[in-house]
Amino acid sequence: MGKKILLVEDESIVRMDLAFMLKDAGYDVIGEAGDGEKAIELTYKLKPDLIIMDIKMPKMNGLKASQIISDKFNIPILLLTAYSQQEFIDKAKKANIVGYLVKPVSESSLVPAVEIALNQAVKAVEYQKKIDLANQKLKNRKMIEKAKGVLMTRFNICEENAYNKMRQISMNKQVTMEKVAKHILLKYSS
Repeated sequence: MGKKILLVEDESIVRMDLAFMLKDAGYDVIGEAGDGEKAIELTYKLKPDLIIMDIKMPKMNGLKASQIISDKFNIPILLLTAYSQQEFIDKAKKANIVGYLVKPVSESSLVPAVEIALNQAVKAVEYQKKIDLANQKLKNRKMIEKAKGVLMTRFNICEENAYNKMRQISMNKQVTMEKVAKHILLKYSS
Protein backbone atom coordinates (compact mmCIF):
# COMPACT_ATOMS: atom_id res chain seq x y z
CA MET A 1 0.00 0.00 0.00
CA GLY A 2 1.23 3.48 -0.89
CA LYS A 3 1.72 6.39 1.46
CA LYS A 4 -1.49 7.95 2.78
CA ILE A 5 -2.22 11.40 1.42
CA LEU A 6 -4.89 13.91 2.42
CA LEU A 7 -5.81 16.18 -0.48
CA VAL A 8 -7.17 19.65 0.34
CA GLU A 9 -8.28 21.79 -2.59
CA ASP A 10 -11.46 23.87 -2.93
CA GLU A 11 -11.77 23.42 -6.70
CA SER A 12 -13.31 19.96 -7.17
CA ILE A 13 -12.01 19.53 -10.74
CA VAL A 14 -8.44 20.29 -9.66
CA ARG A 15 -8.85 18.02 -6.62
CA MET A 16 -10.13 15.18 -8.79
CA ASP A 17 -7.26 15.63 -11.26
CA LEU A 18 -4.68 15.61 -8.45
CA ALA A 19 -6.27 12.53 -6.89
CA PHE A 20 -6.03 10.66 -10.21
CA MET A 21 -2.36 11.64 -10.62
CA LEU A 22 -1.54 10.53 -7.08
CA LYS A 23 -3.40 7.22 -7.40
CA ASP A 24 -1.72 6.53 -10.75
CA ALA A 25 1.65 7.08 -9.02
CA GLY A 26 0.76 4.50 -6.35
CA TYR A 27 -0.29 6.77 -3.49
CA ASP A 28 -3.35 6.19 -1.34
CA VAL A 29 -5.56 9.31 -1.27
CA ILE A 30 -7.31 8.60 2.05
CA GLY A 31 -9.33 11.79 2.23
CA GLU A 32 -10.31 14.94 0.38
CA ALA A 33 -11.43 18.31 1.66
CA GLY A 34 -12.45 21.64 0.15
CA ASP A 35 -11.49 23.96 3.01
CA GLY A 36 -9.06 24.30 5.92
CA GLU A 37 -11.58 23.41 8.63
CA LYS A 38 -12.37 20.07 7.00
CA ALA A 39 -8.62 19.49 6.49
CA ILE A 40 -8.02 19.82 10.24
CA GLU A 41 -10.94 17.50 11.01
CA LEU A 42 -9.72 14.85 8.54
CA THR A 43 -6.12 15.12 9.78
CA TYR A 44 -7.24 14.25 13.32
CA LYS A 45 -9.36 11.38 12.01
CA LEU A 46 -7.12 9.90 9.29
CA LYS A 47 -3.52 10.71 10.36
CA PRO A 48 -2.11 10.97 6.81
CA ASP A 49 1.58 10.63 5.91
CA LEU A 50 1.37 13.83 3.83
CA ILE A 51 -1.11 16.65 3.29
CA ILE A 52 -1.32 18.43 -0.06
CA MET A 53 -3.11 21.71 0.63
CA ASP A 54 -4.21 24.68 -1.41
CA ILE A 55 -3.51 28.09 0.15
CA LYS A 56 -6.58 30.07 -0.99
CA MET A 57 -9.77 28.36 0.22
CA PRO A 58 -13.09 29.34 1.78
CA LYS A 59 -13.78 29.25 5.56
CA MET A 60 -10.12 28.81 6.53
CA ASN A 61 -7.15 29.23 4.21
CA GLY A 62 -4.43 26.62 3.82
CA LEU A 63 -1.78 28.59 5.67
CA LYS A 64 -3.93 28.92 8.79
CA ALA A 65 -4.97 25.25 8.62
CA SER A 66 -1.32 24.23 8.10
CA GLN A 67 -0.29 26.16 11.20
CA ILE A 68 -3.01 24.52 13.33
CA ILE A 69 -2.13 21.05 12.02
CA SER A 70 1.61 21.64 12.56
CA ASP A 71 0.99 22.63 16.18
CA LYS A 72 -0.57 19.21 16.87
CA PHE A 73 0.99 16.80 14.37
CA ASN A 74 4.33 16.20 12.76
CA ILE A 75 2.81 15.71 9.31
CA PRO A 76 4.52 17.26 6.29
CA ILE A 77 2.44 19.63 4.20
CA LEU A 78 2.93 20.36 0.52
CA LEU A 79 1.27 23.64 -0.46
CA LEU A 80 -0.56 24.26 -3.73
CA THR A 81 -1.33 27.71 -4.99
CA ALA A 82 -2.01 29.75 -8.08
CA TYR A 83 0.16 32.45 -6.53
CA SER A 84 3.93 32.56 -6.18
CA GLN A 85 4.08 35.79 -4.22
CA GLN A 86 6.76 36.18 -1.56
CA GLU A 87 4.25 36.92 1.23
CA PHE A 88 2.77 33.42 0.87
CA ILE A 89 6.22 31.85 0.85
CA ASP A 90 7.18 33.75 4.01
CA LYS A 91 3.99 32.67 5.80
CA ALA A 92 4.48 29.08 4.64
CA LYS A 93 7.86 28.90 6.39
CA LYS A 94 6.12 29.13 9.76
CA ALA A 95 4.30 25.79 9.53
CA ASN A 96 5.49 22.25 8.76
CA ILE A 97 5.63 23.07 5.04
CA VAL A 98 8.04 20.89 3.09
CA GLY A 99 7.24 22.02 -0.42
CA TYR A 100 5.42 24.52 -2.56
CA LEU A 101 3.81 23.87 -5.97
CA VAL A 102 2.38 26.55 -8.24
CA LYS A 103 -0.74 25.59 -10.22
CA PRO A 104 -1.40 24.25 -12.74
CA VAL A 105 0.34 21.14 -11.37
CA SER A 106 1.54 18.43 -13.73
CA GLU A 107 2.24 14.84 -12.79
CA SER A 108 5.90 15.44 -13.66
CA SER A 109 6.13 18.11 -10.94
CA LEU A 110 3.68 16.58 -8.43
CA VAL A 111 5.23 13.14 -8.00
CA PRO A 112 8.82 14.35 -7.37
CA ALA A 113 7.52 16.99 -4.94
CA VAL A 114 5.55 14.32 -3.04
CA GLU A 115 8.57 11.97 -2.94
CA ILE A 116 10.85 14.72 -1.64
CA ALA A 117 8.27 15.84 0.94
CA LEU A 118 7.84 12.30 2.27
CA ASN A 119 11.60 11.78 2.38
CA GLN A 120 12.14 15.06 4.23
CA ALA A 121 9.50 14.03 6.78
CA VAL A 122 11.36 10.76 7.47
CA LYS A 123 14.61 12.67 7.95
CA ALA A 124 12.93 15.16 10.28
CA VAL A 125 11.64 12.33 12.48
CA GLU A 126 15.12 10.76 12.58
CA TYR A 127 16.70 14.09 13.56
CA GLN A 128 14.10 14.63 16.27
CA LYS A 129 14.85 11.18 17.73
CA LYS A 130 18.57 12.01 17.80
CA ILE A 131 17.87 15.33 19.51
CA ASP A 132 15.59 13.66 22.08
CA LEU A 133 18.23 11.00 22.80
CA ALA A 134 20.97 13.62 23.20
CA ASN A 135 18.74 15.65 25.54
CA GLN A 136 17.98 12.56 27.63
CA LYS A 137 21.67 11.69 27.89
CA LEU A 138 22.44 15.25 28.98
CA LYS A 139 19.66 15.16 31.57
CA ASN A 140 20.95 11.83 32.90
CA ARG A 141 24.52 13.14 33.02
CA LYS A 142 23.40 16.20 35.00
CA MET A 143 21.52 13.96 37.46
CA ILE A 144 24.60 11.75 37.94
CA GLU A 145 26.79 14.83 38.50
CA LYS A 146 24.33 16.23 41.03
CA ALA A 147 24.16 12.91 42.91
CA LYS A 148 27.94 12.73 42.89
CA GLY A 149 28.02 16.21 44.43
CA VAL A 150 25.55 15.15 47.13
CA LEU A 151 27.76 12.17 48.05
CA MET A 152 30.87 14.37 48.10
CA THR A 153 29.22 16.83 50.50
CA ARG A 154 27.41 14.25 52.64
CA PHE A 155 30.38 11.93 53.18
CA ASN A 156 33.22 14.41 52.68
CA ILE A 157 34.80 12.40 49.87
CA CYS A 158 36.50 13.38 46.62
CA GLU A 159 34.78 13.34 43.24
CA GLU A 160 36.52 10.16 42.10
CA ASN A 161 35.48 8.26 45.24
CA ALA A 162 31.89 9.48 44.91
CA TYR A 163 31.77 8.30 41.31
CA ASN A 164 33.37 4.95 42.16
CA LYS A 165 30.85 4.44 44.98
CA MET A 166 27.96 5.09 42.57
CA ARG A 167 29.49 2.77 39.97
CA GLN A 168 29.96 0.02 42.55
CA ILE A 169 26.30 0.31 43.65
CA SER A 170 25.24 0.24 39.99
CA MET A 171 27.19 -2.96 39.32
CA ASN A 172 26.19 -4.70 42.57
CA LYS A 173 22.48 -3.93 42.17
CA GLN A 174 22.60 -4.33 38.36
CA VAL A 175 20.83 -1.03 37.77
CA THR A 176 21.77 1.97 35.66
CA MET A 177 23.83 4.85 36.99
CA GLU A 178 20.75 7.02 36.44
CA LYS A 179 18.72 4.88 38.85
CA VAL A 180 21.51 5.04 41.43
CA ALA A 181 21.68 8.82 41.02
CA LYS A 182 17.90 9.16 41.35
CA HIS A 183 17.96 7.07 44.56
CA ILE A 184 20.82 9.13 46.03
CA LEU A 185 19.03 12.38 45.24
CA LEU A 186 15.79 11.13 46.82
CA LYS A 187 17.55 9.79 49.93
CA TYR A 188 20.04 12.54 50.68
CA SER A 189 18.72 15.76 49.14
CA SER A 190 16.63 17.94 51.37
